[in-house]
Amino acid sequence: MFESVIGHARVTEMLIREALRPANSYLFVGASSIGKATVATEFARVLLCPQSADHEEDCRSCRRIRTGNHPDLIEIGLEGRQSIGVEQARNIVQTATMMPVESETKVFLIPEAGMLTEQAANVLLKTLEEPTGSTIFLLVTESETDLPSTVNSRCRTIHMGRVPSDLIERHLLSEGVEPGRATALARVSGGRPGVAIGLITDTEIDEFRTNWLRLPGRLSERPGEAALLAAEVEAWVAPLAGRAVSGSDLTKDERQREERRTTAALMESGLEILATWYADAAAIQYGAPLRNTDLPLAELTAISPKRAVRNTELILEAIADLNANLRRNLLLTNLFTNLAG
Repeated sequence: MFESVIGHARVTEMLIREALRPANSYLFVGASSIGKATVATEFARVLLCPQSADHEEDCRSCRRIRTGNHPDLIEIGLEGRQSIGVEQARNIVQTATMMPVESETKVFLIPEAGMLTEQAANVLLKTLEEPTGSTIFLLVTESETDLPSTVNSRCRTIHMGRVPSDLIERHLLSEGVEPGRATALARVSGGRPGVAIGLITDTEIDEFRTNWLRLPGRLSERPGEAALLAAEVEAWVAPLAGRAVSGSDLTKDERQREERRTTAALMESGLEILATWYADAAAIQYGAPLRNTDLPLAELTAISPKRAVRNTELILEAIADLNANLRRNLLLTNLFTNLAG
């Protein structure tokens, strides 16, 4: 069970217990590319399998789920649209009244639940409030605020965190990735297995961490120079994100959305790498262990511990602002100016 999931042991163990007496609706919440949809799909496999997926080899039900043609697993996508609208929601409601074809349960999986319009979510609300005994909804989104509170309150929420780097690295090694590269990918992914897997073949991944760790020596208090540096950073990240999803079987709109998400994820990972430079600058002067053992020690001791801690806090605040969808170039320009001050 949950063999395709990287990490998330606590969540999968809980879902195995949940499968014995499942709720009527679940909301999987967490950062992009951490495996929410994978976990939700595996949960659907457990729910629909006559043996609860507790077997050595896939049964007919599990094989059909893996190939995407199980009649009782209904996946709701965007179908080339920008959102999931009222018409799709009404079709879901109508289908939910029908009995399962093969299994005892019919499962609706909505991997992009955050794309439901408010009107569509309201159409679904009555079905979530008064579901049939044979219907289970699995909604996946990055934030609970993506959906109306009335919908959230009808779901059992599964909060999913990022995956430890060592687990991602271990998975990459099991897939035959060279050890040094597996370590680099795990670091850059920032706890997002999807990002690490998407970048396995990228030749520039080794430079990503290095570029971020060199930034402290390139900062300037002049806003103009900070703006140029911000533009340069965006120029590192965006192409990397594009290549990470280039091999995916996605429509044009889906690829654009995934590129935006991967860009944001890589930007957050980069800022976290930058924060570790300042955390190490404080740590070395207090005799604490370093995270980046390959950094020149003279550079780390050139900044006071007080300022290093302040800069770490500034970066963490910037990450929060980044997640609030503030203008990225302006955010980076302001951050770099403040870090140099």
